[in-house]
This record gives sequence, C-alpha cells and structure tokens, in this order.
Amino acid sequence: MVKVEIVEEKEQNDSRSPYSSPASSRTSSSVSLSSVGSELDGEESFYERIVALADIIPPTTRQNISSRIGKTASLLKGTSKVVGNLVWILTTSALLVGLPLALVLEDEAKIVQQEKEMLAQQQGAQMLAPPGSGLYPSGQPQKGVTPPGF
Repeated sequence: MVKVEIVEEKEQNDSRSPYSSPASSRTSSSVSLSSVGSELDGEESFYERIVALADIIPPTTRQNISSRIGKTASLLKGTSKVVGNLVWILTTSALLVGLPLALVLEDEAKIVQQEKEMLAQQQGAQMLAPPGSGLYPSGQPQKGVTPPGF
C-alpha cells in the first residue's frame, strides 16, 4: 500500500537560487520566470541547449530520428553517385562523338560554300566574257552585233 504525505517546504533564506521567492509569493500565480530566464541566457551556449533537448526526447524517438537521417543520407549519397556517373557518361560521349561530328559538319559546310563561290565566279565570268572567246559552247549560234556595212 502507498502512503501519500504532504511535505511542507522549510523556510530558507537562501537567496542564491534563482527560483527562490518569498513565502507570500509562493502561492501567487503571478510569479514569472522571465527575469530568471534572461539571467541564464548568457551562461548557456546554443550547443548546451541542444544537448539538453536530448533529455527531453525519449530514446526510442531519438533512435528513430537517427536511423531516418542515416537512411536519408545514404539515399542521397547513392543518388548523387548515380547522377554523377550519368553526367560523366553524357559528357564523355558528347566529347568523343559530338565534337568530331561537329567538326566534320563544319568542314562540309565550308566545302559547300566554296563550291557555291566557284559556281558564282564561273557564272560571272561567262556574263562578262566577250562572245567567241571560247567560253560558250560551240553548238550555240552566236549572235553578235555586226557593224553597219558588213
């Protein structure tokens, strides 16, 4: 059987504790710890506060969180490795196949342009050449301008 006792607090004049208060204010509901909290803020670092949170979270929950973070990290690591390999394959393929192909297409375009220029030069030469200079085929009747009296 459990026996419950009400223990009365002893009156102590120990003012070192930030939580101590006069006896009249112990039962008052208007006591605020905001002033006490502001005094402790300077002494406690951010890391200490995070470590203190570990005591609040139950061990099973901490284990679940830790395992999920580990699984997520390993999944991200594996995914980044696969993506990196795919990028490597695509870039090397582009360099080994695409670059020579682009160079060949550029050379072919230069050759086609040169052929067009040569054809244009030949057509211009035929237009500027005098009749009978041998540039026209001999099967064509040549109509030249004959001076009067001939």
